Amino acid sequence: MTSFLFMEPNKSLFDTMPPKTTFWIGFGTAILAIGTLGFIILGSCMLKGTCNIAAAEDAADTAPTAEAAGAAVVPTTTSGSTVAISKIAPVDDEDHIRGDKDAAITIVEYSDFECPFCARFHPTLQGIVDDYAGKVRWIYRDFPLSFHEEAENASEAAECAGEQGKFWEYGDKLVENNGSLNEETYNKIATDLGLNASQFSACRSSDKFLEEIANDAKEGAAAGVTGTPGSLIYKTDAKGTDTAIVIKGAQSDSTVRAAIDSLLK
Repeated sequence: MTSFLFMEPNKSLFDTMPPKTTFWIGFGTAILAIGTLGFIILGSCMLKGTCNIAAAEDAADTAPTAEAAGAAVVPTTTSGSTVAISKIAPVDDEDHIRGDKDAAITIVEYSDFECPFCARFHPTLQGIVDDYAGKVRWIYRDFPLSFHEEAENASEAAECAGEQGKFWEYGDKLVENNGSLNEETYNKIATDLGLNASQFSACRSSDKFLEEIANDAKEGAAAGVTGTPGSLIYKTDAKGTDTAIVIKGAQSDSTVRAAIDSLLK
């Protein structure tokens, strides 16, 4: 065996090493260099606060299983893409409409009252309906996620408030109390809004709206919604062959306005 201590003239240490040893030394050196470079880059962006580790889709709560939507979960299209109008359940008398019911633009939002991203997005849509008065209508549909323990209860409470004509007022209060949803909160909001307490209680006990809530979620899944908030924006008079713009997650006010403006042209 050749000794590393007695190398031939004009040959480097690597020239005298066995091929296998040379390979592993080179491989280890490359890994060390790549790791060091990555550490330097990551450390630099963290110190500057410019790391953009979270993707835009993190602005939504995503259903991890089909159970969350009560149906098979289909791939969700990304924000700014489109979905066929034919896949969206038509607006009917059971829907909750905010804004002019005959407005030119429809926003169908599939949402969850316990979802923190939905709570962040709620004021955005409130402002848009106000600013586009007469031009935009907002349809709220339930999409309670299974890993939010109070989501279904909150949806049911809002639907029971809607029975007394207070769905939107009640929903706004649920959003304001997003982090403390429980029976005490539901009853307090009902009292604050002047709802008939016995009617509200009877409605809650009957579970009369659970099927409607489940149907909303199934229809949302059929339209490609897998997380909340999931919004679809389209011209109210659109035909089945037309498409709706998909807004996935708590996107910015400017993003939603750009989608609306593109349809109003």
